[in-house]
Amino acid sequence: MQRRHFLGACALLLITGWLAGCSSPHYLQLDPKRTAQVPQSGSGQAVTVTAVDDRDSEVIGTRTGSAMSTAVITVEAHELVPRLQAEAERAVREMGFTPTPEPAEGRPSLTLTLDHLGYERGNSRPVIDEARLESVLVAEATNDGTTYTGTYTSRRTQSYAMRPGKEANTRMVNELLSDGLDRAFRDPELGRLLAR
Repeated sequence: MQRRHFLGACALLLITGWLAGCSSPHYLQLDPKRTAQVPQSGSGQAVTVTAVDDRDSEVIGTRTGSAMSTAVITVEAHELVPRLQAEAERAVREMGFTPTPEPAEGRPSLTLTLDHLGYERGNSRPVIDEARLESVLVAEATNDGTTYTGTYTSRRTQSYAMRPGKEANTRMVNELLSDGLDRAFRDPELGRLLAR
């Protein structure tokens, strides 16, 4: 009799722990990296580079897909923006320019804006669930009164039998943003305008 009570208590603890794990929030610390080659355009010209987070909320979604869930997934701007800034500066440097965060009148500029980052539940099938991720980066190059704006959308659908943990979510969102950076800085029009 005592053994049955003990086993019942163990099962209850396991279920409670599992449910608590499902409802716990995730704060993702991201470090996206561009891997694509960039077009060579510059000859050492100085370019002001700025990264901006223009999202409506730092919460990108929930682990359960329910808007009422406490299992929110958060990406904080103060942690992500410096990493986007570093990647934008690295890309501009590899294009042949000299990046600087300091604005100056008449200097060409490039602003990289994170416009959207979303994580939602996709279609459910027996035993298999889906996570749908989307990011939108906007790059705006300005030089001598002319502006070029490019919008770069990346999407990913991930199927899973067990809901992804923090490490898996971090990896997926990093890969999503890295793809967005690749798309943005492969665009030859950015460098062409900055080099005019």
